[in-house]
Amino acid sequence: MDLTLQHHGDHLFIRSVSEAGIQVVDNLYTTPIILSAREIIPDWAVKSIDDFEQKHLEPVLQLNPEIVLIGTGNVQAFLPPELMMFFYQRNIGIEVMSTQAACRTFNVLVSESRNVAAALIPV
Repeated sequence: MDLTLQHHGDHLFIRSVSEAGIQVVDNLYTTPIILSAREIIPDWAVKSIDDFEQKHLEPVLQLNPEIVLIGTGNVQAFLPPELMMFFYQRNIGIEVMSTQAACRTFNVLVSESRNVAAALIPV
């Protein structure tokens, strides 16, 4: 699914997401990544939503986001309540959705200059 065809400002954006991977600007990522408007953290240690633990959130927090999007692959899955509370206790908004939905939402929020980070598991 192509999401955008051109660069809309001075920030990273997701160009497409498919079974081949997640294309950020001109680079294709086939493993889970963490992404902000200015930084990509490749090879995130989470391979599926079942692997998700609090220790995996540290690289996300280092980006100091106000909103975190978690892309769970092809199908939306939910984090355990204690992991959701991890964000709420830090006054960070959290949304968990399919990776395609998270990629679309990331692009919209970045284009609005929102301080967002996305942790994405490929589809």
